[in-house]
Amino acid sequence: MTDRLPPGSVIGILGGGQLGRMLALAAARLGLACHIYDPDADAPAKQVTSRATTARYDDDAALSAFAAAVDVVTYEFENIPTAALDLIETLREVHPNRRALATSQDRLMEKTFLNGLGLATAPFADIPDEDALVRAIAEIGTPAILKTRTLGYDGKGQVRIADAAGASRASLGDAPAILEGRVAFEREISVIGARGRDGSVACFDPGENVHEGGILHTTTVPAAITAAQRTDAVLLTARILTELDYVGVMGVELFVTERGLVVNEIAPRVHNSGHWTQDGCAIDQFEQHIRAVAGWPLGDGSRHSDVTMENLIGDDILRLPDISATGVAIHLYGKAESRPGRKMGHVNRIAR
Repeated sequence: MTDRLPPGSVIGILGGGQLGRMLALAAARLGLACHIYDPDADAPAKQVTSRATTARYDDDAALSAFAAAVDVVTYEFENIPTAALDLIETLREVHPNRRALATSQDRLMEKTFLNGLGLATAPFADIPDEDALVRAIAEIGTPAILKTRTLGYDGKGQVRIADAAGASRASLGDAPAILEGRVAFEREISVIGARGRDGSVACFDPGENVHEGGILHTTTVPAAITAAQRTDAVLLTARILTELDYVGVMGVELFVTERGLVVNEIAPRVHNSGHWTQDGCAIDQFEQHIRAVAGWPLGDGSRHSDVTMENLIGDDILRLPDISATGVAIHLYGKAESRPGRKMGHVNRIAR
């Protein structure tokens, strides 16, 4: 694909969760169709598009047919099997690119990459075995967090280590692990940035995040940071996007500390902390991503309202009758069953 995709073109999305659902809705507003690939027949994104494939990620025939039926491929989650992407890339362009995906999939690779750009991260060490853990704790200190290098999200695959006594990586099984030192921070913020095929970059205002139980609870915009911190956050996000030759939307989570901004992690996709853009901007993160992967010019992501986004997690969905009476913008994900820790939807409260 070298030119802008015209209306009527088809964007293939690997993954059919809520992010895929909201990408498909944004694409429809631009006259673009989406084809969802997900092993789950009831995946939320399949409820809002007529084109879908239900198959495993190791089904080469299904992957080939999917790629042949679309004009470009993107994804809504990071943990796509490498072999599936190897096959798809022989048939269609995939955005964001493989380097960005590989970098974000492995916490060790991610932090090494960020340090290589001169960006600050938490102190870290590779933990291949128990001896390495003992050495890392002696060097980094405690409290610290032992994490799987891959596949962890929403607080999963993590063990907090309060002190060296009894510290063990056994709870993570044989999974490759990394130890991260604690960062003393004032607040966590995130920047949703986008880069187009022409190299242009556009970033939304940083949002301030509050987590509960390892899961994002609220994002508030504007964040309580200085103008200089806001500028620094946007500039470092643009630097990451450019270095990775990125196309699409990326979420960059940052800690605000006394010594400056510390990068927590990057996510090569639309991001939960960017949901506020749906009601705070004329062009939200989902449309911005579709524009980028389709070769369209990036839109103006200027904020027209102050917003607080609140996730509806698990039984929070039972509050919907009361929430719906408060004048908030409601975004539900079409999930039939609520479970503890499961994101069922979100609401955006407009402050002005």
